[in-house]
Amino acid sequence: MTIEKIDESIKELLKNMIRTIPDYPKPGIHFKDITPLLGNKDTLELTSRMLAVPYRGTRIDYVAGLESRGFLFGINMAQYLHAGFVPIRKPNKLPADTISVSYELEYGTDSLEIHSDAIFEGSNVIIHDDLIATGGTALAACKLIEKLGGKVAGFSFVMELNDLKGKEKLPQNVPYHTVLVV
Repeated sequence: MTIEKIDESIKELLKNMIRTIPDYPKPGIHFKDITPLLGNKDTLELTSRMLAVPYRGTRIDYVAGLESRGFLFGINMAQYLHAGFVPIRKPNKLPADTISVSYELEYGTDSLEIHSDAIFEGSNVIIHDDLIATGGTALAACKLIEKLGGKVAGFSFVMELNDLKGKEKLPQNVPYHTVLVV
């Protein structure tokens, strides 16, 4: 069996572990639930490794995980890459001095925050979340990293909701990796 076939088999296994919850959190939304991936020790490790592989051998200083599901695999990724982990959170969740950025939602705005001393100028940072939908949150995180003088070295997602075209909002010159496209 070739590496490509093994990769495809693993991706199929992971895809089958993700549940779709119809009409959650509101009617018309089909929520992609990754908790079965987390609850199985094998799929937890496989997913974590597949997220880290494209960035092995590059200098990564931090993985920035987006609240809250980006924390779940982001910490494992940071460990595999011998990097630090930085949480990016919704407003008023971080205890020390923060900087923030607002971004547009489909119906209104939201904000993200990061500790003002979370990274050093010139740091290479991967932005990680469990999924990319419209791309607004990932782009806002990119702005936070850049405000602190960091360089976004990559975007990482467990899955991409392809129909929403969020990938198109992200800087095209930054490496992008997703394990699954659904």
